[in-house]
This record gives sequence, C-alpha cells and structure tokens, in this order.
Amino acid sequence: MLEEVLSFAWYGGGGVVGDTLAQWEQMGFFSYLLPFLLLFALIFGILTRAQIFKDNKPVNAILSLVVALMALQFDIVPRFFAEIFPRLGAGLAIILVALILIGMFMQDKMSGIMFGLGAVVFLVVLYQTAGALGWSSGFAWSENWVGILTAGLIIFGVIAVIGSIKGPSKNPLPNTSPLARALRGD
Repeated sequence: MLEEVLSFAWYGGGGVVGDTLAQWEQMGFFSYLLPFLLLFALIFGILTRAQIFKDNKPVNAILSLVVALMALQFDIVPRFFAEIFPRLGAGLAIILVALILIGMFMQDKMSGIMFGLGAVVFLVVLYQTAGALGWSSGFAWSENWVGILTAGLIIFGVIAVIGSIKGPSKNPLPNTSPLARALRGD
C-alpha cells in the first residue's frame, strides 16, 4: 500500500511541488521570465564591467532590457535554454563524479585531467544541443567518427607529452587523497 502511494505521488504529478512547477511552466515562467532575467543580468553585467557608457547605469539597464526582450521575441532563445541547461546539468554531474573518483586516486594530476574532461563534456553538450535544435544534421559525427576520434586521441597525446616534459617541481606535493593515505598506512 505504501509503495503504491509513494509511486503515485512520485510519478502521478509530483505532489504540491510538481503541481506548482507545472503551473509555472504554463504561465511561461521557464520559457520567458527566467531566460529574460538571465539575459538581462548577463548583458547588464557585461555593459557595467566594460564601462562602455562609463558609470551610466540607467543606459546599461535600458540596453539590457531592450536586448533581453528582443531576444525573446522569437522562440529560438527559450528553445535553446530548454535544450542546453538539462544537458549542462547532466554534464556537471559527470564532472562531479569524475572529480570525486580522481580525487580518491590521484590528487596531484587532477587539474589537467579535469580540464580535459570538462572540455569533452562541453563539446558533447554543445553538439547534442545543436542536434536537438536542428542546427546540425549529425552526419559529421556518424560518417567521420573514426577520423574525429583519431584526431582527438592525437591531440590528447600531444598535450600529455607536452605536460610530461616539464621537469620536476621544486616542492612536489604529496598525494594526500584518502586512498593514498590508507595504502601508505598514515
């Protein structure tokens, strides 16, 4: 009985939170309000930081408002955000798991590995988003995957060789990951 109630609450609409999110979706909260706020904040921040109009914040606010509203005039921006952010969340989850696993075994080489993994996840997220929006047909990957994979491995090998050419550092940090300490008996 309890299992059926939990199953209904989880899959049958999500309860109060699911109903609230569904209402917000119907009102355009995720399609228009959040993309507008994100675009406005980004444009306002860029204009303020670049100081194109010196410290004239009203001009920055008006330009940010106009650009953000005009960007939402057509369905391109909401569709793009609806496609990229779920994939970005999945990509960040992959990076988090890799960060945890790499941190357990090799702490000193983490930055290079994480940069490479982050670059791969970034490219996959962009490629999948472009394919879902119809911006690419996907033939480039399906017909040339061997060449693309070979080029990626060659680039990775060159980067690995260049990274290993550096001499030893003057003050090497010991591997202090929990697994390394347990194996050393610390």
